[in-house]
Amino acid sequence: MAIEMTSPLKVKGLCKQYPAFRLEDVSFELVPGSITGFIGRNGAGKTTTINSILAFVKPDAGDISFFGMEYPEHDREIKEKIGFVSAGMTYYTRKKLKTITAVTKTFYPGWDDGAYRKWLNAFSLDEEKTPAELSNGMKIKYALALALSHGAELLILDEPTSGLDPVSREELVEIFLKLKDEGKTVFFSTHITSDLEKCADRILFLQEGKLKADEELETFRENWRIAECGKEIPEELKATAKGCCRVRDGYTVLIRKEEAGNTETRAASLEEIMIHLEKEGEEA
Repeated sequence: MAIEMTSPLKVKGLCKQYPAFRLEDVSFELVPGSITGFIGRNGAGKTTTINSILAFVKPDAGDISFFGMEYPEHDREIKEKIGFVSAGMTYYTRKKLKTITAVTKTFYPGWDDGAYRKWLNAFSLDEEKTPAELSNGMKIKYALALALSHGAELLILDEPTSGLDPVSREELVEIFLKLKDEGKTVFFSTHITSDLEKCADRILFLQEGKLKADEELETFRENWRIAECGKEIPEELKATAKGCCRVRDGYTVLIRKEEAGNTETRAASLEEIMIHLEKEGEEA
């Protein structure tokens, strides 16, 4: 008999209103031991969603639970099981890493010094350095080392590869895949979709505060096709287009696979799908 596993994160009906923006009825749940990519252009509401989930801001509506526990009612138990890593995280820039770690570990009864040493070695981190002496990529690795040393089973990553060079981004993607192999669940918010194509199992697509897609990565990609056109887009394509983009030799048009008919098309990348959907309704 199969054992049903509790979702590491379940969000239902999440709403948050600002004067110029509204996060509207966002609902999803994560599959244990998987990597979920959370995509959308800057300003789509990705960070607002994460800040609401983690109670950095108070949502206007919605239910949030981690591993079956309501948040923030079970704040302490939940924080032991999750790790948050953001490209915008800051530390005391002139304090040595070992000093920051010594303070951090006091907040976690389940802190594992052995695991911490393992991750320091794996990430080639020098405790005698300060955050000011670390590259952006090494700062992310240090944040991951802290999260993994207190036994985090769910990692929530907000734009962790933003601003990194391609080699550093590749290194982090490989780390995320290794964590998945160990049974960790990763929630990866980014607008760098090429990183997700290498590692994500599932895609959540947020557009103007609304969740437009929640699908397996390959299913999401297979639903769409790209037609390459010359200087003029045929009228029949304009009728079915979900967005058009200007390219060097003409236009690319996004259409649903079932509407392609006899039109010559090719597979669409995750980035192409997102960009074209954002341009839906604009005149070519």
